[in-house]
Amino acid sequence: MTTDDYAAAGYGFDTLAIHAGQDPDPRTGAVVPPIYQTSTYAQDAVGAPRLGYEYSRSGNPTRDALQECLAAIEGGRRGLAFASGLAAEDTLLRTVCRPGDHVVIPNDAYGGTYRLFAKVAERWGLDWTAVPLDDPDAVRAAFRPGHTRLIWAETPTNPLLNIADIGSLAALAHEYDALLAVDNTFASPYLQQPLSLGADVVVHSTTKYLGGHSDVVGGALVVADPGLGDELAFHQNAMGAVNGPFDAWLTLRGIKTLGVRMDRHCDNAERIVAYLSEHEKVAAVLYPGLDTHPGHETAAKQMRRFGGMVSFRAAGGREQAIEICNRAKLFVLAESLGGVESLIEHPGQMTHLSAAGSALEVPADLVRLSVGIETVDDLLADLEQALG
Repeated sequence: MTTDDYAAAGYGFDTLAIHAGQDPDPRTGAVVPPIYQTSTYAQDAVGAPRLGYEYSRSGNPTRDALQECLAAIEGGRRGLAFASGLAAEDTLLRTVCRPGDHVVIPNDAYGGTYRLFAKVAERWGLDWTAVPLDDPDAVRAAFRPGHTRLIWAETPTNPLLNIADIGSLAALAHEYDALLAVDNTFASPYLQQPLSLGADVVVHSTTKYLGGHSDVVGGALVVADPGLGDELAFHQNAMGAVNGPFDAWLTLRGIKTLGVRMDRHCDNAERIVAYLSEHEKVAAVLYPGLDTHPGHETAAKQMRRFGGMVSFRAAGGREQAIEICNRAKLFVLAESLGGVESLIEHPGQMTHLSAAGSALEVPADLVRLSVGIETVDDLLADLEQALG
């Protein structure tokens, strides 16, 4: 069945995650898509590649299976898989923008995204402005009619977990003939589907919740417009930052359990948020599920649940934040997120070090948790000893 067939059938999310792009192998009946670990393909005649496959940068059946599944679970028309999330971002920017264009980005964007704009795309001639995307007036004021080509949104943001109203941003972007891209990595397609809210492109680091097991690096773009999908596919091949077949296979395997994993991530995160909110050594907890969170109402409108990412500010400042990270045992001190195991990090010196000294610098007392799916009482006990 094709992506359109699955969409027309009206299957639920978990059914799509398990079956879309993954029909049993017609030759052997294998229920798991094969890993086509090949670089090239025999052709039936000159100019007649079999099933359209000629070289694995341009097309690979395992990657195609992943791309069909990605499109289905995001409710899009075309999915494209890449070697990393940043490879997907770079391909998107160089497809829809030209030197001299302008992009509006969050003022608390992921550090790697900031580095891509500030250190790479800017040298290519792409201008950008960082604003709080939850402030419609600030977003509108940042627009440069005729030059602003894209709003780049994260919601929730990394690592401050701010929330942007996807529908409102889409309406504003389209008013100016611009596009809205939404980095949906933190939420995952299970919790939030930006295309259904008006976004033009969804971006993922599939390394995170989609892969889900901290054993593969990848990225993805999903679009609603087939024409834009064709443009992106051309650049995917021309620029070449594709993922390999084994990486695609691992990501597909992870996606099958995305729904059940996300429910446990959310369950555990809610228990941890309740604990941290009452702790004397925690100055503030950042989590969209809290009624006091500035973006709570918007998140409740556009998300199924509030996710497994939790950030908090240490009452004792930077040194205490670092000490908490160093004292944790079950929470592994590591970058990345979204795996089955819980991780802890100090964004200011780890994932967001590239933003140090800029307007996007994160608070020095901030600790970020990627809450895994372990027994939650064990996670709470580990935080208790880490907080001292």
